[in-house]
Amino acid sequence: MITLKNSIEINTTPEKIVNWFENFDKHYLEWHPDHVKCVRLTGSLGVGDVVYCEEYLHGKLHKFKFKITKIKRNRKGVIEFKGLSVLERIFGEKGSFIIEQKEDSCIFTATLSFQRFGWLFPKTLIEIIKKHMEEEGKNLKKLLENNL
Repeated sequence: MITLKNSIEINTTPEKIVNWFENFDKHYLEWHPDHVKCVRLTGSLGVGDVVYCEEYLHGKLHKFKFKITKIKRNRKGVIEFKGLSVLERIFGEKGSFIIEQKEDSCIFTATLSFQRFGWLFPKTLIEIIKKHMEEEGKNLKKLLENNL
């Protein structure tokens, strides 16, 4: 199993971060310049809903379909999802966004896990994904702190 993780402190409330993610399809393109498309396939981005996204990684277009498996709102917000495409299911792809309150700010942590066959991923691809996750964290911080 491979788990990638990135954390960043954001000067906002857990509620604002969870609200931002509940409107994920509207914010996806502003979150990272390599993001191309995001469409809700079902529902309103709640538990059980399915989302389709496209983004560039290492210069190649990647298409993702995932199901939201958990949303929790309180002092520790949690949004969990799992991949639905054939490859994502084979690799057991799962991820989460965890928002922990810290006095007047929050620690935002993004994780992405490949439960099976993660050792098949080239190290260069793992590094590209890590860098992308770090950039998303920094961009989210800018977006949310500038909208205070």
